Amino acid sequence: QVQLVESGGASVQAGGSLRLSCAGAESVYDRYCLAWFRQAPEKEREGVAYIDDDHNSNYADAVKGRFTISQNNAKNTLYLQMNSLKPEDTAMYYCAAGFRLFGGACDTRRTGQSFPRWGRGTQVTVSS
Repeated sequence: QVQLVESGGASVQAGGSLRLSCAGAESVYDRYCLAWFRQAPEKEREGVAYIDDDHNSNYADAVKGRFTISQNNAKNTLYLQMNSLKPEDTAMYYCAAGFRLFGGACDTRRTGQSFPRWGRGTQVTVSS
């Protein structure tokens, strides 16, 4: 399988915007779930945005209304548009890909362990 490769992380001031990209996100499955997770130092990894093969998107409450997950038309690149960034958004951001069962969840109920493919991450730092 093609490796997932994240890019776009940077240091920005609070209130700024960034767009993260994840190349290699094409799925061999008809039903899939793609996600962005993040992990801050000394904190647990958390899922922040999800999108499935039906183009449904879901978000963690902490980022709802500020972050947008999307795919390009070829469905081989995953994006995370992050607006109104806050210092608490500082973390390493990872993209993840997995299979979705028919009627299965593709939201915050789905933990990282259920995603077999991961990128190595891109660092986002937001200063106040």
